[in-house]
Amino acid sequence: MQNDLLLTIEDAARRLGMRPITLRMWASRRKIARCKIGRSVRIPESEVERIISASLVPALPERRK
Repeated sequence: MQNDLLLTIEDAARRLGMRPITLRMWASRRKIARCKIGRSVRIPESEVERIISASLVPALPERRK
């Protein structure tokens, strides 16, 4: 998380193709890492990448005919 770009909830949601309210719920339930600065909540860019990696379903190998 060190030297990690901190994204707003809206920016992180846009990158993930999700609604901001979903990320707010995940952050409040501690399902995702977040950084709280005063009243602002930021999501580390590495956390967005982790969510994408964890959700990735690899393609099946090509079948022979």
